[in-house]
This record gives sequence, structure tokens and C-alpha cells, in this order.
Amino acid sequence: MRKFLIPFLALCLAGCNEAGKFHIKGNISGAEGKTLYFIANSIDGVTCLDSTKLKGEGAFDFSAKNEGLCPEFYTLSLEGNLIHLSVDSTETITIKASMETMATDYSIEGSDNCQKIKEISARQHQLQNQIVALEQNKSMYPGDITDSIKSLIDAYKQTMTNDYIFKEPMKAYAYYAVSQVIRDLTGGFLLFDPYSDRADIKVYATVATAWDGAYHDAPRTEQLCNQVIEGMNNTARPETRVVEVDQDKIQETGLIDVSLPDVDGNLHTLTSLKGKVVMLDFTQYGAAKSNERIRLMRSLYEKYSPRGFEIYQVSLDDDLSFWRYQSENLPWICVHETNGTATKVYGVSILPTYFLISRGNEVVKRSEMVSDVEKEIEALL
Repeated sequence: MRKFLIPFLALCLAGCNEAGKFHIKGNISGAEGKTLYFIANSIDGVTCLDSTKLKGEGAFDFSAKNEGLCPEFYTLSLEGNLIHLSVDSTETITIKASMETMATDYSIEGSDNCQKIKEISARQHQLQNQIVALEQNKSMYPGDITDSIKSLIDAYKQTMTNDYIFKEPMKAYAYYAVSQVIRDLTGGFLLFDPYSDRADIKVYATVATAWDGAYHDAPRTEQLCNQVIEGMNNTARPETRVVEVDQDKIQETGLIDVSLPDVDGNLHTLTSLKGKVVMLDFTQYGAAKSNERIRLMRSLYEKYSPRGFEIYQVSLDDDLSFWRYQSENLPWICVHETNGTATKVYGVSILPTYFLISRGNEVVKRSEMVSDVEKEIEALL
């Protein structure tokens, strides 16, 4: 038995060394004489690991050792045509493609993650073509082009979120999906913004949380978590606050006029709304349940504005950028106050608080006196 020990150990060591590598192999037809590059995409940058000049049927075979603590990402590049890959451990991935359609149509075996990345890449390529077609459309107004591109991107993000990211956020393809860059005339931008868009930050946080559980010590995980933390700090909403004011209360009749600016700096007064039924609303968009309340107010506005109903909404948010972002698409009058004058003269001590004002510019009721707001508005109209 002793004489077999050394050969056995040699085989074991050779097998272990080979087992430590992954392989990317296959054929790219129509590319004879062209150079295929094998590129590593780390968080520190791009590195060319190997290259080969294709012959005959375009056969290639690359191998490398994945020494990272998580799946890593690689690219096959041939004269601007790219195939994106992820590798975890010791996979052997086989690719068959034609140079003419390499970027969008190829077969891949040996990796479910790479198959999903292929699907994502094809969808992204289609989106890019649609964006280019819109940007080059001379028959559309610029504003309509912008709106159409935004609609395309919003729909694409929804597909990425539901079909790829939320399904298995710990997978390499989920990381790839959330990290996409979209190209347009301005250059390019991250599909999901981890720094200033609260909805996108939540998507990033889903992947970050999953990767933190699966690959806790990996640099990519640390990067994801840091992006989410920075984004949450950038977009932190102010806490609901109690406004400290004198307790002088206004009478239930008469009106004290206020003049406050909207997002464009235009001043709006309450007296200019005489002839309409007005809801004078004091609020903070960053307060708890603000979004739910805005939806209810939107339904009131859509129902009653054709009959002469208006909302004059006074924001007391500390973050002006957040106020502008939240109010820019609201259909009613949105103004902002910084010195507390209006809250003081109207005796507002808790947010949110609203007042109903008649067509004759008289304050009729305060919110705590209202049990059915629609009934009250109907009566004033």
C-alpha cells in the first residue's frame, strides 16, 4: 500500500490546485484573427487578465483563480462587443456566440447567475436602443421625449426590481441588476441611485442586507452598505415636530392673510383665493404617514377642485430640497415658511393642522372641529 501514497498525494495536490480555478471557454464564430480579452471588474477598477487571438472556429479557454470572498464579475470583450459574467468559486462556464450578435445573442452553460445576467443585458440593450430612438426623434417636443424616456426607465426599473433583485437579492445577478449604468446624451447615470433617491436606496438596501448575511466580510458588501448609509444620511427626513408658539387663537370668523413663496419663488396669498373654498393646511412632508395623507388630499382635490376647491399648503420642513422634491408634482398651491409667522398667527402648535375657509374668505373650522371633511367641503361649495 505504501508505494501508492506518493502518486495519490500528487494527484490530490494537482486536483486541489485545479479545483481552485474557474474556466471560461467556448467559441465565437466569425471572429478569426480577432483578439478576445478576458477582463476582471473589481471594485478597484478594471484589469485585463488574459487575451487570445482567435483562430478557425474562434475557440478560447481562459482560467483564473477567484480569491475573493464573494462572487466576482468579469467581461469578455471583442472589438466593443461585451459579454458580462459572474463567477463564484470553481465553475466552468461555456459560451457559444457569433461575433455579429455577440453582445445580445449567445448561449451560456454552467452558471445560473450568468444566464440571468445575459437576460438583464439583453433587456438593457433593448432599453438603450429605445432611448436612442427617442433622443433622435425630430417629430417630438423635447419635453415629450424626456417624459417618454422617464416612463421607459421607470418601467424597466420595476422589472429589474420585481424579476431580478427582490427574488434572490443575495445572488450575483441581483448585484449586477442594481448596479447598472444607463447611457444617454448626457453620458450615463446609475439606474438605481443609492445616494439621493429614497425608493432606490431601499432597493440597494435589500441587496446590501442579503449580501451582508451571505458575504459579510467581502469588500463588495462593505461598499453596498456604505452606499446605503450615505444615501440614508443624504435623504434623512426631519422628525415630526411640535411648533412652539404663543397660544393666541384666531377667531372662527375673519381671515388673517399670509403671503408665502412656492418652489419657483412666486408669492401666493390667501386673499387672492377669495371666491373659492380653501383648505389652509400646515404640514411637514417628512412627518410620519405624510405620504398617506397626501394621497387622501389628492383624492379630495381631484374630486372638488372642478367645483372651486383649492388647497393652500404650508410646509414647515427644515430641508428645503426635500420640500421642493416632494411638492413639485402636487397640483395645488404649495408654499414654504421658515420664520413661523403664519403658524403663530393661526395658533398652530401641532402638525398637521388645517383650516377650512369659505368662498367669502372667512375661516370656518379648524381640523379638530371636523369629523367629516368631505361633508364640510360639500356644505361650503
